[in-house]
Amino acid sequence: MPHVVLVAPEIPQNTGTIGRLCVCTETPLHLIEPLGFSLDEAHLRRAGLDYWRYLDVTVHPTWEAFLERARPGPLRFCSTKGARSLYEVRFDEGDWLVFGNETSGLPPGFYERYREALLTIPMPGRHARSHNLANAVSIVLYEALRQTRWAAGAV
Repeated sequence: MPHVVLVAPEIPQNTGTIGRLCVCTETPLHLIEPLGFSLDEAHLRRAGLDYWRYLDVTVHPTWEAFLERARPGPLRFCSTKGARSLYEVRFDEGDWLVFGNETSGLPPGFYERYREALLTIPMPGRHARSHNLANAVSIVLYEALRQTRWAAGAV
C-alpha cells in the first residue's frame, strides 16, 4: 500500500483533512517534524478529529530519522517544481508519497537530491501558485490507488 509523508506541515486543518483521507483509504501517514501545531489529545478533540484514533500515524523528529526508522520503499516527491506529471508515472503499491509544507514546499536540498523522483500535478490555471496541500495529497493518493489497489480489484 502507498504511504503519505508530510514534511513539516504547518496548518492543522490540512493535516486533519489528510488524516481523514488516510483513514478513509487505510493509508499510513507519516509526519516529519517540526509540526506547526500540537497533536496532543486536547487539541485533537477541540479540532473535532474524532477519527484520529483510527489513523495509522507516525511522527518522526527529522527526515533522516524517518529514513532510518521507516525504511521507505520508492519515494515520490510531489511539488510544483516537478517536471513530470503524476499522470506520466506508473505507481507501485510500495510507493511513499512525499509532500512539503504549505508555505515553502519541500526543504531546499530535496529538489536536487530527489530530482528524478519529483512529480507535479498538471495545473493549467494561471492565477494560483499551487493546489491546497490537502487537495494535492487527495489527487496524488487517489491516482496511486487507482493504478495499484483498485486496478487489481481490491477495494
